[in-house]
Amino acid sequence: MARKTTRTDIAELDGSSDRLREDAPCPLCGRAMHAGSVVDRHHLVPKSKGGRETVQMHRICHRKLHTVLSEGELARDYATPERLREHPAIAAFIRWIRRRPPEFDDRHRRTKR
Repeated sequence: MARKTTRTDIAELDGSSDRLREDAPCPLCGRAMHAGSVVDRHHLVPKSKGGRETVQMHRICHRKLHTVLSEGELARDYATPERLREHPAIAAFIRWIRRRPPEFDDRHRRTKR
C-alpha cells in the first residue's frame, strides 16, 4: 500500500541528497523553507502515473496544486516547477502567497476526485 504524503519539519532535515537543506526555497513559490515550516513531498509526475522524482515544498503550495490540477494534468502538462508556475490559477496563488510569511498555512478545499 502506498504511503501518504510525508509531512516533515525542516528542523529534522539534514544535508543528504534526498533531504532539503535549511532555508532552501520552495520550488513553487520561492519562499524559504526553514525551521517551523511544514513541507510535503510532491511527486512531479504522480505515482499513479509512474512518477518517482519528488521535490519538497510548503504544505499550502502542495495542497493548492492538487486542488487545481488533476493527476492526469500534472503528469501530462505540468511535470516541472516551471510549468506549474505558468498555470494561471497557480500564478495567481503564487502572487498571493508571496505576501505571507514562510510559516503561513491555510486550509484549501479538497477536490472531489
